[in-house]
Amino acid sequence: MRTSQWLVAALLALTPALSAQQPLTARDVVQRIQQNIGVPWTEPTVDTFKDGDPATPVTGIAVTMMATFDVLQRAAARGANLVITHEPTFYDHFDKLDVLEAEHDSVTLAKRAFIREHRMVVVRMHDHWHRRRPEPMATDLARVLGWEGYRAGSEFLYRLPETTLGELAATIRRRLPAPTLRVVGDSGLLVTKIGLSPGAAGFDRHRQLLQQDDVQVLVIGEAREWETVEYVADAVTAGRRKALIILGHVRSEQDGMEEFARWLGGLVKEVPVTFVPTVDPFWAPR
Repeated sequence: MRTSQWLVAALLALTPALSAQQPLTARDVVQRIQQNIGVPWTEPTVDTFKDGDPATPVTGIAVTMMATFDVLQRAAARGANLVITHEPTFYDHFDKLDVLEAEHDSVTLAKRAFIREHRMVVVRMHDHWHRRRPEPMATDLARVLGWEGYRAGSEFLYRLPETTLGELAATIRRRLPAPTLRVVGDSGLLVTKIGLSPGAAGFDRHRQLLQQDDVQVLVIGEAREWETVEYVADAVTAGRRKALIILGHVRSEQDGMEEFARWLGGLVKEVPVTFVPTVDPFWAPR
């Protein structure tokens, strides 16, 4: 064998070993997600890198509902430098930074400084996780609520044993828990058919669920008070048997992102994948 042929053969033989030694980067993790998410990856999307260098070698992955400063600190303490968040990091659906930077916003500056100091990377995973069927945010919330056996045609509709609105709300608060849960409607209303809409799906989606005659209660993450909340209040005044339970956005989708962490752990074995829950920021005075 000629020397040149021997060198080529030797390099080819070494390629797998060299590849195996290459560190897993944040970009590698996202590509692995894109290839396995189970729905077509489409653009435009908010599922993009939000801060940090995608070429950064990953030491650990923290999955969370919302990449708050507190979550970033707890992720760094666990040795995780790739944070995968469901919701925005910089206070805007598209994580726009131009206005905040022009204002020299001190909160944004502190958060970004921490990300840089700890060589962290933040990426969002929202649109494509929601597009999976059955929809994971609804199915995992229903599982935690103990509603799995009561599905009524889809993961967004449930027919429960008859109870009062007050009893239903108290049970939900205990099971999640959701200490600042809010309710619109008569606490004594007898209910059985529930519409479930985690997160902030918007008034169109909320209204469509409530317009179903047999749906008495809509359970949501959050809504504008002059849209869904006012609509339900008006429905009650008009004599309709309708009610609304507001869990809070974080609490309504937390379990769906914990499931994402379990799912991702099956794809990424090179580094630890952990779930870092987002603290619900609301509290109620006693």
